[in-house]
Amino acid sequence: MTKPTKLQIRAAVALVGTAALAPVVRGVRRTRGAPVAGDRAERIRRSPQYRDGAFRNRIPTTTLEPGTTLDSTRAWATGRRHRRPAGPVPVTAPPTTERLPPGGLHITWYGHSSALVEIEGARILTDPVFSDRCSPAPLPGPRRLHPSPVPVTELPPLDAVVISHDHYDHLDAPTVRALTRSQTAPFVVPLGVGAHLERWNVPAARIVELDWDESLTVNGVRLTATEARHYSGRGLTRDRTLWASWVLAGENRRVFYSGDSGYFPGYAEIGSAYGPFDVTLMQIGAYGDAWAEIHMTPEKALTAHHDVRGDLLIPLHWATFDLALHSWAEPADRIQHAARTSGTRLAVPRPGQRVDADAPPEVDGWWQRLA
Repeated sequence: MTKPTKLQIRAAVALVGTAALAPVVRGVRRTRGAPVAGDRAERIRRSPQYRDGAFRNRIPTTTLEPGTTLDSTRAWATGRRHRRPAGPVPVTAPPTTERLPPGGLHITWYGHSSALVEIEGARILTDPVFSDRCSPAPLPGPRRLHPSPVPVTELPPLDAVVISHDHYDHLDAPTVRALTRSQTAPFVVPLGVGAHLERWNVPAARIVELDWDESLTVNGVRLTATEARHYSGRGLTRDRTLWASWVLAGENRRVFYSGDSGYFPGYAEIGSAYGPFDVTLMQIGAYGDAWAEIHMTPEKALTAHHDVRGDLLIPLHWATFDLALHSWAEPADRIQHAARTSGTRLAVPRPGQRVDADAPPEVDGWWQRLA
């Protein structure tokens, strides 16, 4: 028997490696979603937000500040220990079946930007990400820094799932598939995001796509897509789907969810048109000099809270994934200080802790023990 040459051995190894990677590549492609086409593309072209082949913010916006890439790369390689909690994050297991009084307003934060809004008897879930990583593949990418307080399959019956935009830390394919199987609620999303959902086998009848200032009413709660200052994209293409903040308005109670956004003057317009709000759910984490126009610092989030005429502020988009260069506890420290200085009502719940908007818990600095 002829002994194989080194070239033949290398070719065989490469063939085996390619075969092993093929399912991973297919999985990444499915998770990435789908391009916009057909009637959906035609509707997008009619949007006032769509110009020259892409969605645009109403004011000029830079997604990555010039000259910050090298500094960010260097910083990312150092200080990693401070970007993670020093111990286990306290997680509360929330009740999953209790039906609240019709006039109540409760918020349960599951981590990052995933929150359950129970408003006047309806349940609205924002940006659900229950996977271990927010990534197109199962191994690389930011990993959760605390477990999910409840499995996605044990969520209570939902009236709607609201998505702010299609970035991986806000739109998670495995979570969407699980919710498609376990729930009957519609997915209410910005223009174009429905293409991803259809790729993941969400029935067309359960997908509602809205432009800014368009609305849908579910179980007595009006869901309105409102302006945000951000961008979109799950691959090499950018801004082919829209991004949004959201107004959740019942007969007497109102909630504003910022999604991801840099600060912009439009918050005052949102407050004038749709406020005041009993609760605002504001992005406070993943900020930095490189992303100054697409993510808010805690202080800017507080300003936006006042602009939209909010009462109780509950911070989101921190603690769950390592997505920026600031320390793990810094966003909560800064929002606590800013709220205390300005006399703003603030609740900083542990993941899974349900907050009664009419009787929120005292801010006890639970995260500071993990800094």
